[in-house]
This record gives sequence, C-alpha cells and structure tokens, in this order.
Amino acid sequence: MSAYPVLLHTVIDAPDCRALAEFYRRLLGLHYRAGEEPPGSGEDDADWLVLLNDAGQRVVTIQQKTDTTAPTWPSEDVPMQLHMDFTVPSVDELKRHRARAIELGARELFDRSADEGEPLYVLADPAGHPFCLLVQ
Repeated sequence: MSAYPVLLHTVIDAPDCRALAEFYRRLLGLHYRAGEEPPGSGEDDADWLVLLNDAGQRVVTIQQKTDTTAPTWPSEDVPMQLHMDFTVPSVDELKRHRARAIELGARELFDRSADEGEPLYVLADPAGHPFCLLVQ
C-alpha cells in the first residue's frame, strides 16, 4: 500500500496535439511511447501522445483539444491553465536553452535573466502555455 498517490504525468491540452508533442519532445530530449511516433505517411490523427524520458518514465502527455484558448499571461484575461518550471545549472545554459526553445517555436514573454538571485525567462510554448527556464 502506498501512503500517497504518485504523479503519472502532466497532461497539456493543445489544438494541434502532434505539434505540441514535437515541441516538448525536442525541447526536453524525450521520446514517444511505442506506437505513437509520427506516421511515415498519411494523415496524423493523434489525439493523445505520451512522451517518456530515457528511463521509460512518463514525463508529459499532450491531449488534442481544439477548443482551447491560449493564456494571455501576464494579463488575466485568459488565465494560465498550467505552469511548468525547468531548471538549468548556469546562466550560460539558461541563455542556450532559451535560444533552443525559441528555435523550436516558443516565444519569450518575460526576461529576468539579469536577476542575480534567480535568473529566469518566462516563455510560451507553441500552444501559448507559459513555462519558465530558471537557474537553480
């Protein structure tokens, strides 16, 4: 018997399931659960994609939801539905991973990289969900 539930994965809703899964797969160095890889040809009708780390553990899952509205952070007009933080070991790595994320389709929302106490960037993934890259 377990004293506490164990987090299986975080599920993110997105209007384009495959596109957001590809963003997080490439950003975090993950891979698809067997059988969920992009099709070699034909239509991709994926509506639920599980991404695993190298140990085979679930990290993030993307669910197709065509009626989502991207958050407008920092405005509360459309509030965040989730927020993930990713840590890096140095400011140089922070800048490198920010550039990679933008290359992969993220956009920068806030730059606090010069903060000596906790340098960070707030970025939005391609579906508009904010996430942070920070030095820890």
